[in-house]
Amino acid sequence: MNSLSISYLNRLNLTPEQGSVLAKIGECKGKQELFAKQTPETLETLRQTAIVESSECSNRLEGITAPHKRIAALVLRTATPKDRSEQEIAGYRDALNVIHESAIHMRLSVNICLQLHSMLYRYLPQDGGGWKMTDNEIVERTADGAVARVRFRAVNAVATPQAMQQLEATYGAAVNEYTKEPLLVVPLAILDFLCIHPFSDDNGRVSRLLTLMLLYHFGHEVGRYISLERIFEQSKETYYEALESSSQGWHKSEHDVHPWLNYFWGVLIRAYKEFEERVGTLGTGRGSKTEQVEAAVARRVAPFAISDIEADCPAVSRDMIRVVLRRMRDSNVLRSEGRGPGARWIKVE
Repeated sequence: MNSLSISYLNRLNLTPEQGSVLAKIGECKGKQELFAKQTPETLETLRQTAIVESSECSNRLEGITAPHKRIAALVLRTATPKDRSEQEIAGYRDALNVIHESAIHMRLSVNICLQLHSMLYRYLPQDGGGWKMTDNEIVERTADGAVARVRFRAVNAVATPQAMQQLEATYGAAVNEYTKEPLLVVPLAILDFLCIHPFSDDNGRVSRLLTLMLLYHFGHEVGRYISLERIFEQSKETYYEALESSSQGWHKSEHDVHPWLNYFWGVLIRAYKEFEERVGTLGTGRGSKTEQVEAAVARRVAPFAISDIEADCPAVSRDMIRVVLRRMRDSNVLRSEGRGPGARWIKVE
């Protein structure tokens, strides 16, 4: 019933291309460790940007939104939440901080999953930290919220506690007893968690917290400096397609995990490449100021202000940022709404 049973793992064959991808990720991890020793000031700038982006994008994937400036203030603790959306964002901020600070002391377990879910509800009137009480489905919805089709029927509510115990056990055995490749085991654990869908709500947000935690266990700390949640959001159509493809037949262990593995590894490679580019640009001055601004714009998903780009490009003046943004507007890459401090820039699709 899962992807981490030894019988399933032993049947799983990787292609030569997938082997090359794993080797590439290993090379990227080595560069990450080198950069961490050489450019601590640059990494702190990236860390602060990443935690704001992660809080913003992971919540937005679930339809939880707030102005970027409010999110930044909440994440940096210069503001307190004033409505439900901000309460949910503050809860994710706290859970994310726990992962960043204490992942090495945490393990994939039933208790950790429940604790992370509970933290998401810390500022809300209702409690989190309990398994779903009714069956749920992963569905595709129309623009008006109606269910268009069912993507996947998750484990039923009665069987969920046992399924989560099984996930804890099979993951621990795959890593500790059978010493399987971590970059294989981690995405498969996340796939199984999402197929179980153990909570009534917030399964996606918990899965992204677990992803970061498990990657930390094996020295993949790129998520500390580059928001994996932002990359998930920017590629959300591919994310849902890969998840749907790899969940078909999951209940009978007849599923094909390769679409999900390829997607997951692609996210990691993209994050590592962006990490290397941004460390090089911020740390050594490599890359023109125009390129720095254009790269910062490319990473944006939601409408943004000039101040947002300033935070991403501390070495570039506000006047220079204005020049580049206007040039991109004139080239029909961006459009602007409003004037003065409240102006917002939006990417043209």
